[in-house]
This record gives sequence, C-alpha cells and structure tokens, in this order.
Amino acid sequence: MSFRLHKGPAPRLLLLYGQHSSTVQVLRGSCCIPHAAGYNVTVLVRDPARLPANKKPTRIVVGDVLNKSDVSKAVEGQDAVIIVLGTGADLDYLLWDIAKVPSYFLPVTEDHVRMYQVLKDSGLDYVAVLPPYITDDKPLTKDYTVKVDQCGGDVISVQDLSHFFLRCLTSTEYDGKSVTLSRDY
Repeated sequence: MSFRLHKGPAPRLLLLYGQHSSTVQVLRGSCCIPHAAGYNVTVLVRDPARLPANKKPTRIVVGDVLNKSDVSKAVEGQDAVIIVLGTGADLDYLLWDIAKVPSYFLPVTEDHVRMYQVLKDSGLDYVAVLPPYITDDKPLTKDYTVKVDQCGGDVISVQDLSHFFLRCLTSTEYDGKSVTLSRDY
C-alpha cells in the first residue's frame, strides 16, 4: 500500500507486520532500508524480541494487527503505511480464475479477494504487492521484474521486495494496481 509522502522533515512511515516467518524476513529487510532513506519508522508487532537487534525502528508499537485499536494507535500520525501480512504460501494464485484455485486455498483466496475489494473501494492510493517466495539469501539488486495484474516468477529477495516498497512510496507508477515481482538470481 502506498501513500504520497509530504515534503518537510523526515516522513513518518508505518510498517504493519504479521508474525509468519516470511513477513519477519521482509521486516528485517524493510526495517533498515527506510532508515537509510531518512524515514522515521514505526512498526506494529506482537513480539518486539523478533525485531532485528541492530536495526531498530524509530518507534515500536506492541500489539496485534487483528486488533483494531492497536492498528489505529500505530497508524495515527503516519504519512505512509506498508502492510506485510503473509499467508505462508506463494500468493500468485490470487491472480488466478477463482474456479482454478485449489480447494485447500479457496477460503484464504476468497478472504484475500474480499480484502482487496475493500482496499480498491477505500479511496486510498495503494499498490497491492503479491510476492512469490521471499528469500533472505539473495542480494539487493534493484533489478527485478514487475508484472501488473499477472503472475510473476518464483522468487524475490527480502532486500529487493523492501526496495520495491520504498519505490512505491515515491512514485505513482503502480498506484491502484496489483503487481507481482521476481528476479532470476
């Protein structure tokens, strides 16, 4: 999700995270890159001990993304929000014809389709990023393939995914779109 940032002192950026291992990987990548770009970073996490020891955000809000008051507290005063909630699976199937989705993915797919519709109807500027397998053993390249409204490749590094999130904060190129990204490492 992307919101235009204001001009002035260090923008405030909120990262909302789940606790699945792939989202924690993105947290490790995203938590340091925004600081280098001059952002004041707030994170909402259930367990602050899972944050990288050497890459602490500006502000930590302990809470649960499923608790509306925790989310409201964390979002208040932010200029931009990046939401990283994992399913534990590759999300490319969210772009498939619903009739072709495997039955074991149908409930989570239907839930994501409902959430995506709420996002589209919200009036917010957003970018829906549906990454493939997220790996933490590949480098930041800043050279990855972005596909709009179609399935992408098989893998993206934590660092490249984090780079793309920040790219979306300063560009309108992908606003209102659903994208996948990947790289052949």
